[in-house]
Amino acid sequence: MTAVEHTPRQAQSGPPLGILAVVFTALFLGGIVVSTVMASGVTFPSPFGAPAEILAYFHDHRNAVQTGAFLQFAASVPMSIYAATASARLHSLGIRAPGATIALVGGVLAAAMLALSALLSWVLSRPEVLTVPAVVRALQDLAFATGGTGHVVFLGLLVAGIAVPGLLAGLLPRPLALAGLAVAAVAELSTLTLLVSDAAILLPVARFTALAWLVATGFLLPRTRSNKAVARLSRTGSSTAEEGAA
Repeated sequence: MTAVEHTPRQAQSGPPLGILAVVFTALFLGGIVVSTVMASGVTFPSPFGAPAEILAYFHDHRNAVQTGAFLQFAASVPMSIYAATASARLHSLGIRAPGATIALVGGVLAAAMLALSALLSWVLSRPEVLTVPAVVRALQDLAFATGGTGHVVFLGLLVAGIAVPGLLAGLLPRPLALAGLAVAAVAELSTLTLLVSDAAILLPVARFTALAWLVATGFLLPRTRSNKAVARLSRTGSSTAEEGAA
């Protein structure tokens, strides 16, 4: 019998992370800019604003709301692909710690929250819904909770899931990895928005810095490990094994 030689397959790197990050960031920001322009400079109302102003916005700017919802929903698709690709990339780089899985879970949930918020906003553009003020307020609160706090908190998990192994294994420049940890911390603190309305200022801070960080990381996260990163990862693994034995 002739022995069949199996050639080990090389791990596929997937779509370019940097391009994915640019796409979902551009779509998300485009949704904000385009809807604001269509609404003659009036921005999407805060749920903490005056009820009359909130109702007037949805009555007067239905097309702007619908367009913003469309672009926001579109942004959730490349974001979920980014999360899956980044997690697979970390695994291919030898990361066996929970960080890669945390990045996947955080990114998928962040994309899901963004998509749900977009769909709720789209419902708010329907004329039959606007005839019931209580329904409008309920839907807007849900859109804010999912697209604001819900999305940003899980976006922070995506950032943390990449930043921690990026720091420990030397996969990312140290300043960038530390910045990611700071961004993730602010994102998790934005949970306080559900209790204290003044904490809502944390949402745009965490959201936009996280998007910028994901773009930078998408271009800088390597496809293969350098010798320095391999040595650092080996030392980390040895230290963990020694602690477990002790």
